[in-house]
Amino acid sequence: MDLQSQNLVGKLSPNGGNLSFLRELWLKNNIFSHEIPSQIGNLRRLQCSPKCSRKKRKEISLSTLGNTILQVSYDALLKATDRFSEANLIGAGSFGSVYKGVLDEDDKAQLVVVKVFNLLRHGASRSFIAECEALRNIRHRNLVKIIIVCSSVDFHGNDFKALVYEFMDNGSLKEWLHAPTGTEELRDHVPKKLSLAQRLEIAIGVACALDYLHNHCEMPVIHCDLKPSNVLLDNELTSHVSDFGLARFLSQVTSNVSAIQNQTSSVGIRGTVGYATPEYGMGSEVSRNGDVYNFGILLLEMFTGNRPTDNMFGDSFNLHNFVKMALPGRVTEIADAPLLQGGTNENPNQCSARIHKLS
Repeated sequence: MDLQSQNLVGKLSPNGGNLSFLRELWLKNNIFSHEIPSQIGNLRRLQCSPKCSRKKRKEISLSTLGNTILQVSYDALLKATDRFSEANLIGAGSFGSVYKGVLDEDDKAQLVVVKVFNLLRHGASRSFIAECEALRNIRHRNLVKIIIVCSSVDFHGNDFKALVYEFMDNGSLKEWLHAPTGTEELRDHVPKKLSLAQRLEIAIGVACALDYLHNHCEMPVIHCDLKPSNVLLDNELTSHVSDFGLARFLSQVTSNVSAIQNQTSSVGIRGTVGYATPEYGMGSEVSRNGDVYNFGILLLEMFTGNRPTDNMFGDSFNLHNFVKMALPGRVTEIADAPLLQGGTNENPNQCSARIHKLS
């Protein structure tokens, strides 16, 4: 039986012992997360790659996720992204790159986003598993939806892990708040503007997502990395919180602090500089309060147009202090310029109602 390079994931069934005439089994270039049962067939020859043997693999696998997430092959994602071409590259993060692609599944073409993990980076595999664990059982209109998972090997026999998400037509909130930094990108950049009402609706959507994660999941989830690049916008500018690579479950935090600290240190960070609460930098455990602080910084950035990492900030002067010094009389001096250009067509009472809802 030749099963080489079939992108098989999971474990082999011991029922293979019923194959009494099986003599040779070829299993190179597959991802088996459990040991190969010794009772499979009457083997005279078992050919495996180093990643597939009768010994258990030590690395993290998808076996803990059960069958709740569908899986796709490496070859399918290669075709979907035109071999992960630079033309389809739409972003890069701490643990990998993000590509736009067209996935053909069940004779239907679907525009998707493919997040490919750079497994050479320390913590990338754990980030992949954390994101799968966080997203497999949660559903909310303001959370990004994971479509399919790939845990396989590439054509060189190297481990390959990727997540496939639904495509968001309007990109990330970061693209709407800030101009790109690259020279070529800046030259072709067309400024985007969000009205006060639109920003309020986006902020309310993010708040609803956090409320769901913190208070309405069977196991409360702490996001740990809320920032504009992790807030995606659909064709109606509805916000969807994404990137759960640093997410933590609250029960882990409260019941086993040492375990969660070890897990956190393996990833290396508890958020992004400028957004994460200062307590995290002093070793405090992750909590709902950390996400709430993170959300507050996001709000200040949305309505002032200033990043918390801008050059104007440093030492004890930060975005929070910048806003606090201007309240209550000099709000217009710190408000994002597009909010003040040409006014707004929104009814003041409607805006006030939205602000009240957000608070």
